[in-house]
Amino acid sequence: MDLCPRILPTGSLLLSLVLCACLLTAPHAQGRETITWLLRDLAPLIIARGPDRNRGAVDQTLPLLRAALPDYDHSVLRVNRARASQMLAEPGLYCDPALLWTAQRAQTIFYSVPSMNVLSSALIMQRSDLPLIARFMEDGKVDLSALLRSNTIALGTIAGRSYGRVVDSILAEAKGSQILAHHGNDAMGSLLRMERLGRIKALLGYWLEARYQARQEGLDPEQLVQVPIKGAASTQIVHVGCSDSPVGRRVVDALNPVLLELRNNQLAQLYAQWLAPHEQPGYLRETQALFNTGGNETYCNQR
Repeated sequence: MDLCPRILPTGSLLLSLVLCACLLTAPHAQGRETITWLLRDLAPLIIARGPDRNRGAVDQTLPLLRAALPDYDHSVLRVNRARASQMLAEPGLYCDPALLWTAQRAQTIFYSVPSMNVLSSALIMQRSDLPLIARFMEDGKVDLSALLRSNTIALGTIAGRSYGRVVDSILAEAKGSQILAHHGNDAMGSLLRMERLGRIKALLGYWLEARYQARQEGLDPEQLVQVPIKGAASTQIVHVGCSDSPVGRRVVDALNPVLLELRNNQLAQLYAQWLAPHEQPGYLRETQALFNTGGNETYCNQR
């Protein structure tokens, strides 16, 4: 419907023009900035399907972040990791609520203070395939670099995902023929099916994510085993990351005080509820100690 009539009596023309100008310059007509939140399957942070849909730790955090940004409109878009990285580098206002920091990403993404402490990725294998990596094990951890240099297995990864500084460096040096990078939206589920069929012998992923997705695929999670990676930290820091633009920086600046207030207790509890009962106290103590030191607060946006 037109805001202004096209045919008017002469005496009403001036009044109509004034009314149109007022309507077009009103805040509602101009619209507000819209933040597009980029989400993907990443149990137990983000759960897009299954009985626990929208009950992940980040799923439950997102309403708190939106409430802290009342001057913005909000929309949600589910994309894979690789596409999310592309969009964060494009014009627009995009935010990812569960993002690891990397130097490459920091060229186009503005990061919040650390928001969550999560268990690191590991090598996920079928229990029956463990003998394949026996000679690369040391103190219960796999030497991933030596394993990949041996050309003995094909390794599944998720395209565009960071696995932390140590593992990312190992993958960067590996032969491309050994790495199968999955680009699809259901990447973890697909990799688990491929592993079950023997097309790959191992994949990189979060243990909680792998077990959850295995159940969604009708696979037995008890047949899976996680193998820690030599040299990699046991936990990783998650941030909110937004488009590195003036408006994206304003969004992050508005979120930082909220994250500092919530992360030690409420956000930590949202993640801890997915751990086994005996793991929860140790995780909460470690997370509170980490964040109470005030570390990792300034490095993430350094160029």
